[in-house]
Amino acid sequence: MGRWRVLGLLGLAQFMLIVDITVVQVALPDIGTDLGLGREALTWVVTAYTLLFGGLMVLGGRLADLFGARRTLLAGLGVFTPASLLCGLAWDGAALIAGRGLQGIGAALMSPSALAVISAAYHGQDRNRALGIWGAIGGSGAAVGVLAGGLLTAGPGWSWVFFVNVPIGLAVLLALPRLVGPGAARGRGGVDVPGAALVTLATGLLVFGLVTAGESGWGGFGTLVALGGAALAYAAFALVQRSVRAPLMRASTMARRPVVSGTFLMLVATGLLLGLFFLGSLYLQRVLGYDALVTGLLFLPVAVAITVGAQLGGHLVGRIGGRPVAVGAFLLTAAGAALMTRISPEASVWTTLLPGFTLAAFGIGPAFVTATTTTMANVPSAEAGVASGVLNTFHELGGSIGVAVVSTLAAASLAPGAADVSGFTRALLLCAIVALVAAGVSAALVPAGKPSGVAVGHGHGH
Repeated sequence: MGRWRVLGLLGLAQFMLIVDITVVQVALPDIGTDLGLGREALTWVVTAYTLLFGGLMVLGGRLADLFGARRTLLAGLGVFTPASLLCGLAWDGAALIAGRGLQGIGAALMSPSALAVISAAYHGQDRNRALGIWGAIGGSGAAVGVLAGGLLTAGPGWSWVFFVNVPIGLAVLLALPRLVGPGAARGRGGVDVPGAALVTLATGLLVFGLVTAGESGWGGFGTLVALGGAALAYAAFALVQRSVRAPLMRASTMARRPVVSGTFLMLVATGLLLGLFFLGSLYLQRVLGYDALVTGLLFLPVAVAITVGAQLGGHLVGRIGGRPVAVGAFLLTAAGAALMTRISPEASVWTTLLPGFTLAAFGIGPAFVTATTTTMANVPSAEAGVASGVLNTFHELGGSIGVAVVSTLAAASLAPGAADVSGFTRALLLCAIVALVAAGVSAALVPAGKPSGVAVGHGHGH
C-alpha cells in the first residue's frame, strides 16, 4: 500500500508539471492585459517553460543516475515551487518569464527523477500498471489544464494559475522523504553540462529568431543574427556530443531510424498542438470577446479528443502498425486545421474553430502514441533510457518552436486593437500544410510493421 501512495504522490507532482504546459494558454489574454505584454512577451511566457523543460530534461535524468533519483527530485521541487510563487507574484513581464524559466528547470529535474523512482519501486505486473497510470497523466493533464486555466483566471485571477502549485509542491516536498528512501547513486562518468547548455541555447536562439521575424521580417538583422547563432550552437552541440565521454544524446542512438522517426513525430505533433492552443485562446478572447472561463470550457472537448485519440491510436498501432496510424493521424490534423481557417468574427465557433480543433486534436493523440511506441519497441534495451529522454526533449522543444512560428505568422492579428483575422488564418493554414507534409514524411520514415512490446504513453510517460 505504501508503494501506491508513492505513485499517487509522484503522479500528483507529474500532473502539476503537465498541467502547467496548457493551463497558461487560457490565461494569456488576461496576463497580457494586466502586465501590458505584447505578442513577443506572451510567446515567451509559454516557450520559456517548455524550452528549459525540454532542453535540460536529459541532463536531469543523468543527474538522477549520478546523485540518486530522490535527491534530484527534491532539488527539482525546491526550484519549481518557489518559481511558481514568483510567477504568481510577477510585477512585470520579465519577472514572469524568469519565473517560467525557473519552473522549466525544476520540471526538467523532477520528471525523469520521478519516473526513475517508480521504475525502481515496482516490478512485474505492478510496474506495468504503474507505468500505464503514469502514461495516462499526459492526456488528462492537458484536459485539466485548459479547464483549470479558465476557472482560476475567471475566478481569483490568473496569478492563481501559478499559486495553486505552491501548496501541492510543498506537500510533495514534505511527504516524499518519508515515503521514498534515499536510494543509491547508480551512474558513472561525467555530466554533459556543455551539451545541455548548447542545445538549450541553440533552441532558445531559434525561438527568439522566429518570434523576432514577426516584427522585423525574415530578412531583419535581429532575425538573421538569432537564426545564424542557433545554427552555430547546434553545430557546436553536435561536435560536443562526439567528443565528451558521456554525451547527452549519443550519435549512434540518434542515427537510428526509429529514433529519427519518433523525434520527428513528437516535434511536429507537439508544435501543432500548442500552436493551435495559442492561436485558439487569443482568438476566442481577443477577437470574439469570450472570458477565460468560457474559453476553458470550450477547449474541454479538444483536450478530451486528445485522450480519446491516443487510446484509439494505442489499439491501432498494435493491430495495423505505426506507419498507417501516423499517416492517418496527421491527415486528420490537417483536415481539422484547414477547417479552422474558416474562422471570422461573423462565423460561429461551433461550425469553424471548435469542430476543426477537436478533429485536429483527435489526430494529434495517435501521433503522440505512435512516436512513443514505434521508437521504444525498435531500439535496444540498453538505449531505451536515452531514447525515452530524447523523445521527452523533443516533446517540449516542439511546443516552443510551434508557438514561436504561429505567433510570428499571426503577428498582424495579435497586435493591440487589431480587427483583421488574416494573421490567424495564415497561421492556421500553415498548420494544415505542416500536418499534410508530416503525413507524407511519415509514410516513408515511420518503421513498417507492428511494434513488439508496445507500451503506450504520452510524451511524458514511457
